[in-house]
Amino acid sequence: MYSVVQTLLIIDAILIIIAVLIQPSKQQDALSALSGGAADLFGKQKSRGFEAVMERVTVVLGILFFVFAIWLAYLSSH
Repeated sequence: MYSVVQTLLIIDAILIIIAVLIQPSKQQDALSALSGGAADLFGKQKSRGFEAVMERVTVVLGILFFVFAIWLAYLSSH
């Protein structure tokens, strides 16, 4: 059981990396990088389409990562 959960954790970690890498960039230009993106703070829009799906996928994969990590810690202590 330990090796199955460990394999699931590794697969989930790889999927999180892939999901983060394929998310579209939210930075429009170099000026917002230098100014810290303060203009985007008050102009925040709800993401739609592909961005919304990728945000949800990343959140679900992150939650699964912590569940698998806690489960693996429990299995290793017993």
